[in-house]
Amino acid sequence: MREHGNQAVGLATVGRKGRDFFRRRGISIRSEFVNIFSKLDYGHARDISEAVAKAYSDAEVDAVYIVYNEFKSVIQQRVVVEKVLPLSRAELQETGPQLDYIFEQSPQDIFNRLLPRYVEVQIYRALLESAASEHGARMASMDTASRNAGDMIDMLTLNMNRIRQAAITREIIEVVSGAGAL
Repeated sequence: MREHGNQAVGLATVGRKGRDFFRRRGISIRSEFVNIFSKLDYGHARDISEAVAKAYSDAEVDAVYIVYNEFKSVIQQRVVVEKVLPLSRAELQETGPQLDYIFEQSPQDIFNRLLPRYVEVQIYRALLESAASEHGARMASMDTASRNAGDMIDMLTLNMNRIRQAAITREIIEVVSGAGAL
């Protein structure tokens, strides 16, 4: 958002925390999608992509970016910013062998039909990666908490045994000194 300076930025937030983060900072939210991670499915990606594609096709926004947590491993995630629309020429260039295809529809018609699917898939992938990152972070946190609880139990058990042993030793000394006094 800092890169765009004085340009207006329209946000479509996914999740309660993202929405609340931008609301607290007084940043305008164009659309919000909450409570989707409890039962994430492709329909959510379709709903989000329809809202985003409509804003783009109506020229309400110049570009569409997705910001999400990329899942690297259970203990490592990174924030990624990807441009979804408009597609650049470099992304459209064919990297494989040059083949001559016969199209029953024009390439432009095919492109226009595939573009909404492309946006849906990119959004769905970002949602899945974010969900996997969140689950990984929670799993790592729970593992650390379990390990810390185990260490604390061991320390407290050792401390309790020392106190109990000291009490037993003190009672034995009292009994022996009482017997010695007789």
